[in-house]
Amino acid sequence: MNPVTAYRNERMGHWNALASKRKTWLEGGKRYHKRLRKVYSYLIPPGKRVLEIGCGYGGLIAAVKPSIGVGVDFSRQTLLAARKKHPEITFVCADGHRLGVKGAFDAIVLSDLVNDLWDVQELLQGLAPLCTPKTRLIINSYSRLWELPLGAASLFGMKRKNLQQNWLTVEDIANLLVLAGFEMIRSWQEVLFPFSVKVLEPFCNKILVKIWPFSVFALTNMIVARPDVPVRFSRPPSVSVVVPARNEAGNIERIFSTMPAIENDSEIIFVEGNSKDRTYTAIEDAMKRHPSIPCRLLKQTGKGKGDAVRLGFSQARGDILMVLDADLTVAAEDLVRFYDAIVSGKGEFINGVRLVYPLEKGAMQLLNFFGNKFFGLAFSWLLGQPVKDTLCGTKVLWRTDYEIIAKNRGYFGDFDPFGDFDLLFGAARLNLKIVDMPIRYQERKYGTTNISRWRHGMLLIRMVAFALNKIKFV
Repeated sequence: MNPVTAYRNERMGHWNALASKRKTWLEGGKRYHKRLRKVYSYLIPPGKRVLEIGCGYGGLIAAVKPSIGVGVDFSRQTLLAARKKHPEITFVCADGHRLGVKGAFDAIVLSDLVNDLWDVQELLQGLAPLCTPKTRLIINSYSRLWELPLGAASLFGMKRKNLQQNWLTVEDIANLLVLAGFEMIRSWQEVLFPFSVKVLEPFCNKILVKIWPFSVFALTNMIVARPDVPVRFSRPPSVSVVVPARNEAGNIERIFSTMPAIENDSEIIFVEGNSKDRTYTAIEDAMKRHPSIPCRLLKQTGKGKGDAVRLGFSQARGDILMVLDADLTVAAEDLVRFYDAIVSGKGEFINGVRLVYPLEKGAMQLLNFFGNKFFGLAFSWLLGQPVKDTLCGTKVLWRTDYEIIAKNRGYFGDFDPFGDFDLLFGAARLNLKIVDMPIRYQERKYGTTNISRWRHGMLLIRMVAFALNKIKFV
């Protein structure tokens, strides 16, 4: 018998034997799996098409409430119990290396599986036919630091016994993902205290585990990845550039004269925000002077840039949505770079960054510069992806993704006057790949900023606290 077959048969016999002697495990295991169900339910919204490989008794895939749920396991005995408990899920008896499953899934789950596989790369490569560019692969795997504690827990009956494991680091898994045609979006740690002790257990597993150095001692590593495949289009994606404009009359003509021809099927949507100068009439006049440029003008009824952006996006027809501040501190010509980055698939949310290149003299006050640096670090930690500059006004995303963000806006609430965090929080919630786009930040040529340093600075601090509860400490 070859080593692969022997390995597979040994594990199949092991899991079938455990299923036939199924018992109620002690509280430590219960708390661990309960926490995992909560984490996966946050990562995978209800109503998605979900595949779980190594599904066991089906508790995890059932917890995310899929519209189509397929659980795969090679233990027939285990699946007999799973089918009885979760009849709404389709269970398939198969080896993960030879799935035999068809269809496209929004999320593919490998929970505590890669540590038990003969060939992780082979399994990952076999997932390609089941993925779309929007599919998210979610993995959790035991940390090597817990090898001895878990061995002791199995010895004393506190955890079901496992055979020899692959103790893979996050770096090992990330490398295997690359070899198999995937890209890791982010990783973090979960479960610091897998025991049922009131106050202590939720404090450790929701908060403490997300803070260094306590995160080093977490039980499991979580990874979210996406297929790293070129995106193909039947036609070039169209673009809607939304330009919020309040007291920007002197900049309007420059917007028209410098706006690049991003794509043939593109449009500009101005949202005028109750200006005290003649911004509205300046836009009307410029539209008459430039009839060849597809352009629409909307009158804002609410307040704040965030409200203006949401109004513009709601009326947009383009496949790709862009935000360009009317002050032109980010040059309109740079939008071509944003377009190339999102169409090439390098990112799914392209975030402008003003803090890489030297700033033009007078473009940003020193205190604002350090404030932006601080909030960039804070939100990078909160979102789990590098976001060097949160308040650069230029942000680009697919309209289909924005529609999901808008639909689920109730999770965060509608309190962002800037619009930047509404989009960033939503992108993080969808596990979109966020990519920073460095730009040359220029001095404003007309008017004064609409940002109040102290008032809006305090609001940003409130947003950090808000995001802790809604994104980080879930």
